[in-house]
Amino acid sequence: MVETGADCKFAPLSLESIYMDLFEKIGSLAKRRGFIYPGSEIYGGLTGTWDYGPLGSELKRNIKNEFWKTMVQEREDVVGLDAAIIMNPKVWEASGHLESFSDPLVECKKCHHRFRSDQLEGDKCPDCGGELTSPKQFNLMVETYLGVIEGEKQKTYLRGEITQGVHVNFKNVLSSTRVKIPFGVAQIGKAFRNEITPGGLTFRSREFEQMELQYYVKPDMKESMKVFEEWKERRMNWYLSLGMKKGNLRFKEHGKDELAHYAKAAFDIEFKAGDEWKEMEGIHHRGDWDVRRHQEYSGVDMAYFDEEAKEKYLPFIIETSGGVDRATLFFLMNGYEEEEVNGETRTVLRLHPKLAPYKAAVFPLLANKPKLVELAEKIAGDLRKDMMIAWDARGNIGKRYRAQDEAGTPFCVTVDFDSLEKGDVTVRDRDTMKQERVSISELKGRLADRLNG
Repeated sequence: MVETGADCKFAPLSLESIYMDLFEKIGSLAKRRGFIYPGSEIYGGLTGTWDYGPLGSELKRNIKNEFWKTMVQEREDVVGLDAAIIMNPKVWEASGHLESFSDPLVECKKCHHRFRSDQLEGDKCPDCGGELTSPKQFNLMVETYLGVIEGEKQKTYLRGEITQGVHVNFKNVLSSTRVKIPFGVAQIGKAFRNEITPGGLTFRSREFEQMELQYYVKPDMKESMKVFEEWKERRMNWYLSLGMKKGNLRFKEHGKDELAHYAKAAFDIEFKAGDEWKEMEGIHHRGDWDVRRHQEYSGVDMAYFDEEAKEKYLPFIIETSGGVDRATLFFLMNGYEEEEVNGETRTVLRLHPKLAPYKAAVFPLLANKPKLVELAEKIAGDLRKDMMIAWDARGNIGKRYRAQDEAGTPFCVTVDFDSLEKGDVTVRDRDTMKQERVSISELKGRLADRLNG
């Protein structure tokens, strides 16, 4: 009736042919299937902004849910927070963003294109070969104004990172919960940067989302570095547990000349995007910089009193900071594969079932047979109570399978005439293309087991 893994002859296409234009292929797939759209596209777009479509919003939500489950729900030493996007501007004075959160900017005198000078290999414009201006520091903070009377509005900023929202609430968390050092505060939220050179799809955007942990420990260098190494391993393993290929990930240590002025140590988890390694998440030892600066600028005592040791101190902070948008992009790249099946190219998105936007798709074999459609709709409705389900009754069954393959849907359920007589359906696996008959009464449990397994 339809393809089966045993009957199909398939082989992966060369990695070179895929990686040659991976960003272009993912960009095309993302828009075509409703993962990511250019922001405000009907008005010509707005550089560095993106909208997430039906599939993309589900994928992104699933990534955030898995982060929260692992980092907060399953840990007794971590609590959650959701801080305001707009904060008192003194926060950004204390954090150093108004003073040093900047990039060196140069402009071509001929074509007037702008570039970060620290990313240029030569002293000429890479676009037209024109002469460049001298570098000028360009602050990345996005300004906004609050108030109702023109001329009297207060200048403030859209947050350039979500980190400071945790640190300004350090004392509030202590007084309102039972946490004791060592403990962490996790947060997911939007941040904004006036990027000079946004690009690489969602890799470098002006509006983006972060998922972070600020973990407070005793100010002991030896012990804090031990915790630092533990969080490095945990965060790497988290990505691997969700299907990232080992060969696509690596740690990159920040050299002494790359470290932020407050950092004791820093590593990036990088993803191999085609032939380039790109930063996905950072693990940083921030020392006591944040709480010390906020204590200095606010006049509030930020010290922690350790009841067991009977001592008072400003804690060290171990940070894990990942980009939700970058993770979404890299999970798409990691899962993207092309393979030849019976002489045709199959595009398949091998997303981990926990991340896949739709967990299963339900089809009636023939859309013009009311009894098949009725039973398929009933099955889909029952499954939707527990998982995201796609419905498709268009075209032949092979095309429907292909459409779900490139959407990353792990399983397809087909209702045929045997289903009416025997009470079972065909379940087809995305990765192997193998099919099996499963009783309708057992279908939900079988899918749940395989999705969670």
